[in-house]
Amino acid sequence: MELLTRPHRRLNRLTGEWVLVSPHRTARPWQGQVEPPLVGQRPAYDPDCYLCPGNARAGGATTPPYETVYVFDNDFASLLPDVGPSSLSDRGLLVAEPERGLCRVVCFSPRHDLTLGDMTPAQIRPVIEMWAAQYAELGAVDWVRHVQIFENRGAMMGASNAHPHGQIWANERLPNEPAKELAEQRLYSVDHGRCLLCDYLALELAAGTRIVEENDTFVALVPFWAVWPFETLVLPRAHSGALPELDNRERDGFADILHQLTRRYNGLFDAPFPYSMGLHQPPTDGDYPQWHLHAHFYPPLLRSTSIRKFMVGYELLAQPQRDISPECAARRLRAVAVPS
Repeated sequence: MELLTRPHRRLNRLTGEWVLVSPHRTARPWQGQVEPPLVGQRPAYDPDCYLCPGNARAGGATTPPYETVYVFDNDFASLLPDVGPSSLSDRGLLVAEPERGLCRVVCFSPRHDLTLGDMTPAQIRPVIEMWAAQYAELGAVDWVRHVQIFENRGAMMGASNAHPHGQIWANERLPNEPAKELAEQRLYSVDHGRCLLCDYLALELAAGTRIVEENDTFVALVPFWAVWPFETLVLPRAHSGALPELDNRERDGFADILHQLTRRYNGLFDAPFPYSMGLHQPPTDGDYPQWHLHAHFYPPLLRSTSIRKFMVGYELLAQPQRDISPECAARRLRAVAVPS
């Protein structure tokens, strides 16, 4: 379609927001910031890492000698369960209110030198089990409305520790991004009587141009409305709202797709690939049948390990913009040679 080869904007059906696509700009020279090379090999055990088994953490705690997945309350939590009832509202212009929450850290493996891409599906499966259990446990707290599971991978994405780990934040209120996605999924369900992401996935599978990886139960694709250069969306083929709803076969499929996708990321520029990844599951305070479980991967790299995408200028003041088309990004990810 000629439209997609010229400047155009695409609607993000999950948020209702627009992204500007400028595919003709991919040939422009780069004289912007160049990042230092990404760090390569790390030891399997680091005596200075507070997430490695047996090492001391801040405040006197010690990480136990765990052998698989390990979860604990964050020693420096961004949310607290008791913040008091005070609030602020000055003529509707200066508004603030307390926000309760719980924050936990999930260590994916005792080995310091691994990433999800280095772990086998069998090693990733216990991580998924822990995610499902934590979503159910934290969501059962009477004042928690949303549970956000995420991973920041690499120093470029603000990760303070290279050990394979992620975080879980449970909020009293629904945060911005899930709130937008809930509104759009509800609206689509009212207008069409069907699930937005079920219909969207059917379109993508029929087209095939943006599919990156798939198995019997899960699909990874570059979404039509992607903002980040190599952004991906991971979806179950069957309609499921949250991880606890997945059966054993689907959980195996999810572990496999995470393994395959992260290996493709690592192979794209032949280096450990930084990203922010997060699972979007329904709010935990009721029934949300229109919600379809999905995971977002947001990698910042643009052309190589030394050139990254920045959200500045037009992106901050107007709307997101990208040069590499989602179709081109999917082709490049599919072309990565990964071991069988």
